[in-house]
Amino acid sequence: MQLHQYTDSTVLNTEFAARLENLLQQAITQRGHAYLVVSGGRTPTALFNALSQADLPWHNVSILLADERFVPVDSPDSNERLVRANLLTAKAAKANFISLYSAAATAEAAVPEIMPRVSALPTFDAVILGMGEDGHTASLFPCSAELNQGLAMDAPAILAINPTTAPHQRISLSLPRLLNTRQLFLHLVGESKLAVLNKAQAGDDVSSMPVRAVLQQHDVDVAVMYAAN
Repeated sequence: MQLHQYTDSTVLNTEFAARLENLLQQAITQRGHAYLVVSGGRTPTALFNALSQADLPWHNVSILLADERFVPVDSPDSNERLVRANLLTAKAAKANFISLYSAAATAEAAVPEIMPRVSALPTFDAVILGMGEDGHTASLFPCSAELNQGLAMDAPAILAINPTTAPHQRISLSLPRLLNTRQLFLHLVGESKLAVLNKAQAGDDVSSMPVRAVLQQHDVDVAVMYAAN
């Protein structure tokens, strides 16, 4: 793990967007297509806006979420809605978006429909994860009964999650699917997140802080992109 600290989130987002642009362009040049996994929430909004201005052949880029709340795409709580409003705009409007939503009655019932969209994808080029104050990442919550399944190295690409400390059912990529990437980023803003990161590094119980499973593995490089404000 490498910690990259920036003076503020504006500088972070500018440099992070440029780094992502380079990674995606390299993938397109080498393999003809690039695959980017992003996370929802408030933190990445400004990064999305910056990245949407990148001069890329966006029709050769596929974007999907690391996890999604099981709500309609027009819900204020929808990560897909956030991505469409802030990333799939401007120059990036031509990118291909792979949705984790289905109109099924439950997240569990939606998995068979969503699974083929994700399971056949190749190695990702970049995965951007966030981290909660409880040490969750994607929707791999310490409170969920599905955590062990989501962290297992033979886990399916996606699974339904039922957190007890957060609203909504979730669809989440599993740990092995998230780690099947050429580069992994942890995007953190705020001094409280640095404290959580330090706590995660100081222990090894992944069930209490699932982000440890990302930080302490050795299969893929993890770059922590951090600004205090």
